Amino acid sequence: MEEDPERLKKIAATSYDYDNDPRWADYWSNVLIPPHMASRSDVVDHFKRKFYQRYIDPDFVVEAMSSNSSSQSTNPSAPFSSSPLNGQARPRNSGSSTRASGTSATSGPNLSSLRWDRQTIQFSVNAWVLVVALLAILPLVPRNLSNRAYRLSFMGTACSSLYSLYSLYGKPRAWNLQAVQMWFQSVTVSKDFIYFMYCLMFVTSHLHIKFALIPILCRALELVAKFLRLNFARSSLYR
Repeated sequence: MEEDPERLKKIAATSYDYDNDPRWADYWSNVLIPPHMASRSDVVDHFKRKFYQRYIDPDFVVEAMSSNSSSQSTNPSAPFSSSPLNGQARPRNSGSSTRASGTSATSGPNLSSLRWDRQTIQFSVNAWVLVVALLAILPLVPRNLSNRAYRLSFMGTACSSLYSLYSLYGKPRAWNLQAVQMWFQSVTVSKDFIYFMYCLMFVTSHLHIKFALIPILCRALELVAKFLRLNFARSSLYR
């Protein structure tokens, strides 16, 4: 009888309609994990349960991912080691496996540095937008260069937002009115869509309002900082 309430909570968390909750799309977009793990159903279900605990039922207990599922991402076919989910399974391994995981961890960044995944592309675009937006705002920059940098910063942010929307939502499940409408409703509530419309408005305008670049700078700086914190957290220079 003591397990019944917890079992009911698990059933409620599993049957919750995450797709129609705009908070889930925003929550999932801020989860930074390697692309090969983001496509795994067990990883998605784990973060859905964490979302359910945070926003729906704080008393819901989220179990740690099993060692079998988390160790799948450390096999030789994986391009690099994954996020902290693997850290829960490593202390249980033997000494030989610990040395093997240490070797793979050191070789992982070298392999991942050659791989242009979604997060690396987003980081490159946002870092470029950050530099260009600073050129547009600084008063000592020539007017001709400043005006060009002003327009390029909005165009770069618009492209970054579109790429992020496509990576997160993809295409509609079916090309009918109902599926397209549900897909469009989930897209329009995201921050990336708002940034895209914001940039589109200023790109098509002939006005040059430098204060309008402040949200662009904040977004680029936030995303660049997230990428650096994820990939260079152990670097003494970053600390």
